[in-house]
Amino acid sequence: MIARVKPATNEDVTRFADMLGAMGAEPRLRIVRLLLESHPEGLIAGDIGAELDITASTLSHHLDRLKREGVVNVRRDGTFLWYTANTDALEDLLHFLFAECCTRSRAISPARLTFVKR
Repeated sequence: MIARVKPATNEDVTRFADMLGAMGAEPRLRIVRLLLESHPEGLIAGDIGAELDITASTLSHHLDRLKREGVVNVRRDGTFLWYTANTDALEDLLHFLFAECCTRSRAISPARLTFVKR
């Protein structure tokens, strides 16, 4: 039986394209992976920059783009800005991709996506 998935709207496609575009640069993808690794606590900007060897000004640019497209969240705690991966938005993106590849067309078996290749 094929699971029924809500069809994507034009707005969904635009939103997910923007998210993928934001993550399409190597430093930003590294930032997202690091924030997923640090979930749910997140990291302050300085720790992200130190871990990934990204200067503060460049990091600010990347974090702004990821925040603008809804890929990361930011919260202020005193003088620190804490960044976290927006797991709700990333889950929506994965569902969108999963619906086509693994549900409707069955191009990829869902079982093949349940582990991480290293």
